[in-house]
Order: sequence, then C-alpha cells, then structure tokens
Amino acid sequence: MTSPLQEIMNPKRIIIDTDPGIDDACAILLALASPEIQVEGLTVVHGNCSLEQGTRNALAILELAKSEHVPVYKGFDLPLVQPSLLAPETHGNTGLGYATLSESQTKPQAQHGSDFLIEKIMSNPGEISIVAIGPLTNIAVAIRKEPRIVENVKEIFIMGGAIRHEGNTTPLAEFNTYVDPHAAHIVFHSGMPIILTPLDVTYDCILTHQDVERLLRIDSPLTKFIEDATRFYMEFHDEYQKIDGCIINDPLTLALTFMPEICDYQELYVDVDLSGGVSMGNTFADFYRLTKKPANMKVALGVRPRDFMELFLERMEKLAKSVS
Repeated sequence: MTSPLQEIMNPKRIIIDTDPGIDDACAILLALASPEIQVEGLTVVHGNCSLEQGTRNALAILELAKSEHVPVYKGFDLPLVQPSLLAPETHGNTGLGYATLSESQTKPQAQHGSDFLIEKIMSNPGEISIVAIGPLTNIAVAIRKEPRIVENVKEIFIMGGAIRHEGNTTPLAEFNTYVDPHAAHIVFHSGMPIILTPLDVTYDCILTHQDVERLLRIDSPLTKFIEDATRFYMEFHDEYQKIDGCIINDPLTLALTFMPEICDYQELYVDVDLSGGVSMGNTFADFYRLTKKPANMKVALGVRPRDFMELFLERMEKLAKSVS
C-alpha cells in the first residue's frame, strides 16, 4: 500500500469523461483540489446537458479553479442507439443550476475525445485511469476503434447503475446507464478493470444546507458557484425525491481513485438490460452466481458518507482559499 506522501509524489494520472452538470462540476473541482491525482484532460459527452453546453461548462469550471492548463476534448453528442435525453429539470438549462460562469477564453482541443482517450492510453500503457461520470458513449466508441485500450488502461471508475437501489430516471434505471445503455453494455463486457459506483452508495452521500453554509464562510467565487449550482439541485431533490439536500454522485466516484477505503466492495457479474420497455437500462448483479459467469467488475455497495463529505468539504475550502 502506498503512503499519502508517495501518492502526492507519484499522483495517479486520470482522464475525466464527463457531461458537466452540477455534480460533475463538483467532481472536477475535487480532482483539481486533490494532490494524489493528476488530471490529464477532460473528455466531454452528451448527458446532463448538450455536448456544446457541457464543453463550455468544462472550460468555465477549469477557469474558475485557475486550471486552464487542463485540456478539454469534445466527444459524442448522441447515444449510440437511443434518442438523446438531457436533464434540464435536474441540472437547469445550462447544466449548472443557478450558477453563471463567464465564457472561458480557452478553447477545446481539436482532437476528438475518443481519439484522445485512445492516444493517451496507448502511449502510456498501464498508467492512465478513466473516471467516467457521464454516459459511456466516448468510452464505448474508443473500445470499438482501438480494442487494445482494454488491456492498456489502468482501470476505469464508473458512476452509474442501480443494483439494489431504485432508479432515478425510470423506476429501474439510473441516468447515465439509461441514456446510453448500449455503450454501458460494451464497456461492462470489455474486460477493462472496472470499479462501479452505483446509486446504492451515492444516495447515502447527501450534501446538506449546513455543508454549503460551511463553505460560504469563505468568501470566494468558488464557494458562491457551489452554492448557486447546488441550490437548484437541492430544489430538484426536495420536490421529486423528498431529499433534504442533494446527492453528489460524481465526486464520490472521483474520491475512490485515491481513497478507496471510503467504500466497501463486492466482485460481481453485472449486466445492463437492453430488451426495451420498463427494464431498459436496468443494471443487475448476479449475487448468487446463477449465471455461472465470472465477475466483471468491483461494485461499491457500502459507504461511509460523512467521511466522504468531510473530505469533499475540506478540499473545497482549501481550493476556494487558493483561487480567491
């Protein structure tokens, strides 16, 4: 096991594949605030908002955190098979709730996101981890274009699915998986080392009003951004799910890249339903090995939520002070 000092001296190299909505923004900020990891780039995908809006959001979030050096790559604007499904009711018309950020002066890279994934992984075998916090379209197409990335990627952390938990988009399906279930199916069965963070653990991690008030003790554009963005998210969670606060799914997935002990895991065979109808996009695990198929991923099924939230808040406080 590596020590905290070793992690900082040899940070984990990650690519964040994202559809920058509210909790994606929080995950990106957590990555930038964490010395244990080095962000090699952001690849943007359709999902919480359109590809164009998500790209603008990614660039603006990086500028807010004074991290314009991190390159941004545009990926796919549609699912592989399904019609487009965006989430303005959850994340607002811009994807960032009530927050408004100035248009970044930085531009996205010319290279396509899926090609960047392939190039970075193939030129750094065994060194690059992917943190996939949106629909899996970019990853699935990269696998189809260059199957060898499966054996050359270090691992992939996926925020997606609902194993024993109810869905948040249909009664059975979680948003990221439902939006592009065919892409999820490709990735799940690719052979990549997968760590899955489903709703089973993310829905235990609630950012409360008191947490946001704590952040606002620091007078910073960053804390104001988090307050404005999550206020919309909290209103959604209160109205539709009767949750006091909001679920920040994506930062938990990001945190597992350097603090895996926040969660408890089980090695499982997991699949996604493509049959259509009410079960479309449903993720399910073979707990009793009825299919006789080997496990294809490690699934987070238990979490220490306040340990995670304390980590998130401390790092946002530190980042806010550094960019004010």
